[in-house]
Amino acid sequence: MDETVRWLTPEEQRAWRGFIRLQERLGGRLGRRLQSESKLSPADFAVLVHLTDTPDGRQRYQDLARALEWEKSRMSHHIARMAGRGMVVREECPDDGRGAFVVITEAGRAAIEAAAPRHVEAVRELFMDHVTPAELRVLAEISERVVSKLDEDSTG
Repeated sequence: MDETVRWLTPEEQRAWRGFIRLQERLGGRLGRRLQSESKLSPADFAVLVHLTDTPDGRQRYQDLARALEWEKSRMSHHIARMAGRGMVVREECPDDGRGAFVVITEAGRAAIEAAAPRHVEAVRELFMDHVTPAELRVLAEISERVVSKLDEDSTG
């Protein structure tokens, strides 16, 4: 390994560790609230959000797994559990014998519609109420730039 390691400066390390702590604590608190108030796990909620973001409430397995950054086995197991609870169904793809769709059910729609108002209130209380509009704009710009680079790296 001839490459020189580009160690983080104290300022970079402070920002990185703060970001990781924020992500872990905020994710943990939001997840616990979601589970206790709506009986949905953060993973359930993520799947349902992605499905409700499409007009017909369906996505190909592989597209949903890619959007969530999940491995194939995790996707398969989690969707099977959600299907067992009646929140989604699996439909074969008529154009591709190997492909399948994940489709939200009425029970899934009811679950996310019940959970969303409480979840957004928790997001406001735990995060939004503590940052300024200018900070939100900067955070959005940073997030969009980094995500764009990650997406570019994964497809190129």
